[in-house]
Formats: sequence, C-alpha cells, structure tokens
Amino acid sequence: MKNILFKYLTQFTTLGEEEQRAIVEDIQVQQYKKGTMLLRQGDVPRACYFVLKGCVRQYSVDETGKESTSNFYTEEQAVAIFNQHKPNKSSPYSLTCLEDCILVVGELDAEKDMFQKYSQLETMTRKMVEDNLGEVKDEWASFISSSPEERYKALLQKRPGLIDRVPQHQLASYLGMTPESLSRIKKRLHSSSKQQPYPKA
Repeated sequence: MKNILFKYLTQFTTLGEEEQRAIVEDIQVQQYKKGTMLLRQGDVPRACYFVLKGCVRQYSVDETGKESTSNFYTEEQAVAIFNQHKPNKSSPYSLTCLEDCILVVGELDAEKDMFQKYSQLETMTRKMVEDNLGEVKDEWASFISSSPEERYKALLQKRPGLIDRVPQHQLASYLGMTPESLSRIKKRLHSSSKQQPYPKA
C-alpha cells in the first residue's frame, strides 16, 4: 500500500529515497470497517484522508431528511472538506466508509508541524488539491449541461468499477436522478447493446 505514497512523493517532490521513507514512516495509515462514520455533517473536520483501499461516500441531509450523495472516493483519491470560508468551520457533508477501508489520515492539528518538518510535503499536498479541484470543476461543468443518460454513460467511461461497488439508490442520487430512472437507463442501454450487430470479419 505504501508504494502508492512513494509514487506521489516521486511525482510531486524532488526528495531523495531516504527522505521519502522518513515521510512515509511518519504518515498515519488506519483501517476502518464498512459503515464507519468518518465525519458527521455539521461537525468541524479534524482530519483529511487519502484512500489506499476502499470506498468513502460523501453526502448531505436536508431539512426534510433527504440524503444527497455528492461524491464517492476510491483508490488514490484525496478526501478533503473545503470549509475554510465558513465562520464556524462546520462540514456541510458526512463521510462514511461504504467498504472496509485503508486510509492515510492527516490530522489537521498536526498538519503545520508536518509541513515545517517536510517542506516539500506541503508542495505535494497543494498540487494534489489543485489537480483535484480542477477535475471537480470540469466534472461539474459537464454534469450540469448533460442529460441523466449522458451522466451515466460518462460514469461508465470514467469510473466503471463504481457501478458494482455502491448501492443503486446512492448512485442515482450522485447522478441527480431517481433510482427508477437509473434502472430504466441501465435497462435501455443493456437492451441497445444486445441489439448491436456484430462487426463483419
């Protein structure tokens, strides 16, 4: 698992092997059981995470009790709540492990000490966050301009493994549709693929 960390340290820093090993030894890696609540909506986040193995769901609940799934984080994705603009720093989302997970845990209180100790670690973290924000921005622009079926097709292309890893009602919420609509789209696409003629030899 730690090979993943070495990959990012090599990609985003100029640190030597010895310094990389020292950082990896200092980084906290934890295992969490399926169903573990990492963060509750309204609480102040105390940590950020990086997924080595597993799936973490991000969602919110409105005043009527309706849940809305806004993301699924899987292998090699950073889980961070951007709430610094809020006066009380409370999280607008909850985070729950949908599978048994192995996560890098970054305690926010200890973040400054780690960055002072390893200055390039801050640079690496910033670059990873910038890349993530860029992807989120592009995905959101595509999301609001596409139809439900186009969103599902895009998911099949970009994250096909997610389809079988999360409950359908949560996947539907993430795609901005009802479970019934998602079921009809899947059925229609499956039927269409079966009717496609085989290419001639």
